Amino acid sequence: FSFDVLDATKLIPEELVPLIPVGKMVLNRNPDNFFAETEQVAFCTAHVVPGIDFSNDPLLAGRIHSYVDTQISRLGGPNFHEIPINASIAQVHNNQRDGMHRQTINRGRVSYEPNSLGGGCPFQAGASGFTSFREPLEGHKVRGSPEKFAEHYNQAKLFYNSQTPIEKAHILRAFRFELTKVQVPAIRERVVATLLNVDKKLAQDLAADLGLDLPDPLPRAIAKVPKPELEKAPSLSLFSFPGDGKIATRKVAILVAHGTDGDAAEAIHQGLLDAGAVPRYIGARLGSVKTRSGDAIDVEGTFETMPSVLFDAIAIPGGQKAIDTLSQLGHALDFVKEQYRHAKPILGLAEGVALIEEALPSRALAKKDEGLIMDRKASTSDGLKKFTKAMSRHRIPEREVDPPAV
Repeated sequence: FSFDVLDATKLIPEELVPLIPVGKMVLNRNPDNFFAETEQVAFCTAHVVPGIDFSNDPLLAGRIHSYVDTQISRLGGPNFHEIPINASIAQVHNNQRDGMHRQTINRGRVSYEPNSLGGGCPFQAGASGFTSFREPLEGHKVRGSPEKFAEHYNQAKLFYNSQTPIEKAHILRAFRFELTKVQVPAIRERVVATLLNVDKKLAQDLAADLGLDLPDPLPRAIAKVPKPELEKAPSLSLFSFPGDGKIATRKVAILVAHGTDGDAAEAIHQGLLDAGAVPRYIGARLGSVKTRSGDAIDVEGTFETMPSVLFDAIAIPGGQKAIDTLSQLGHALDFVKEQYRHAKPILGLAEGVALIEEALPSRALAKKDEGLIMDRKASTSDGLKKFTKAMSRHRIPEREVDPPAV
């Protein structure tokens, strides 16, 4: 390859080396206790099962030691493997003894092998317990890295060229955001000079956004640049993996207040549940709100404690009294604005359309937008169908402009 596979800063495109599934991990529940089950978990690269061996990756070589060393200090001693989340399901019979926070009470008089007092147990598993791969090796041992390690731009160029225009715009904005906070102009200029070795237009646009003259490219570390195998790799773009078209687990906020159209709110809620989504009634305060028919809806979260960034989409049922109330709440208007700015789907039914019109400028409303569903006729079924279709895309990238319209 034009890159060194042992360089941990490089990626191996799937187009060159296809993925081969070796197993499947299933998340079948959430943790009961975050500290006990997540904070105390001890993943360890040194722990392998027969059939898996270590490559000569220099970063892995360091981690084989450092992970264990870190866990000894992070988890209170060498017996971190006896913490419940790390403990073996099967019984362990070995000669490990004592140490800080030891949980196992070992019986017997011996902690060594071979022995006669313990009947010879425990004993080593033998050569079948772990066998290194018999890889033929030859060469000179040196303290250094191959020259390819110093080639820093080909893969950055491959990644950038593989992005869609929307993703390229996100990359530009990210550079601009971070570099705007850098107070030393020379550092900002050096980053632009570095990016000239990746993509000239990206560097030009960034220089313009930062108010800089375009500098000369930063000199490369190696004189002879290896020719890359690929100019583009579709697998590096998120848009190459659109998902299964379903909305399972997507969180949806349904905005409610006193006077909400309860029938529409319930239809939206049930329809989203049936599709596997996670709808939540959001209002100004906790408690319950009375629908215009006199029924009660329990508010599950407030604008203050469950802001728009926690939701994948927003639905606004009708009810004139409710919309009049929500239109006077800055938090509710900001909720709608942020959903629009973040390119998330928005559904408004009947009078609920008025809240969208109050929150968004006319230029945003005039644009054709698959993710902005406004149905004044309160056709819940049709609106919900369009809404779930838009949600299956997760975001509506065509909505994005720089600077944002809202």
